[in-house]
Amino acid sequence: MTTSLNAVREPRRREELKHFLRTCRERLTPEEVGLPPGARRRTPGLRREEVALLAGIGASWYTWLEQGRDIKVSAQVLDALSRTLRLDAAERDHLYQLVGMNPPRRTADDLADTSRLTVLLEGWMPSPAYVIDRCWNIAGANRAARLVFGFREGDTNCLVAFFTNPAFRARHRYWEEIAPGLVSEFRRDAARYPDDTEFTLIADRLVAESAEFAELWARYEISATNQGVKAIDHPRAGCLIFDHSVLEIPDRPGVRLMLHTARAGTDTRERVMELLGRDERKERISLVEAG
Repeated sequence: MTTSLNAVREPRRREELKHFLRTCRERLTPEEVGLPPGARRRTPGLRREEVALLAGIGASWYTWLEQGRDIKVSAQVLDALSRTLRLDAAERDHLYQLVGMNPPRRTADDLADTSRLTVLLEGWMPSPAYVIDRCWNIAGANRAARLVFGFREGDTNCLVAFFTNPAFRARHRYWEEIAPGLVSEFRRDAARYPDDTEFTLIADRLVAESAEFAELWARYEISATNQGVKAIDHPRAGCLIFDHSVLEIPDRPGVRLMLHTARAGTDTRERVMELLGRDERKERISLVEAG
């Protein structure tokens, strides 16, 4: 007789949920949430009844949840508990995962502080680097990435750009070999977030606009690649060869850094620096003429 994987995981997940909720509750004081301190407390933090009151849920129901009982829970209740317990975005996602639900998509406010990522992108110069969210929307790119890959002003999603921006097709020497892997990776990411309708909107748009994407999407292949080599035929800089790596951001689920490094033994770095220099000179001349 064998035990299913879910049967093993479920008690462990409920035990983690118990410890997590209790720890979050005990780290808050009544004064922090606007409650009177009251009589001397035997244990630190808020009482279960106080958490339930502040979250607008039943005290018995919250007690059952913290005890790890098998009860139904909604996203609205989890969000109310997250606010009451003052969870940050990563902690809120963890709470969702502990109850067996997909975390909600991060809002603009959650992702507003991009200063660290911007510093990293600029620090990667003169090598190309950009950031994408879980739906492959471009959240930031350094100047090298824009110049090397040919991002247009209206390019907001790197998969859409790959299939609809002529510069991508012209510059990626092995475009046809790369395309199947990209589509299968996007299919994998869409399966990770089944409640996010943006994946469907992007796929539907590309099916309508690109016959190549439509054919690859219909294959229903799944794959994942975190590193590889890109060969770029740039109209001004010539052949550029990059090793590229994909790095996940631990505190921002789905957000990834796309980092490129000039291939050893090539003159790619020198060519990119020359390209950047010409672009800087062109920009200075434009500013002078405009002034």
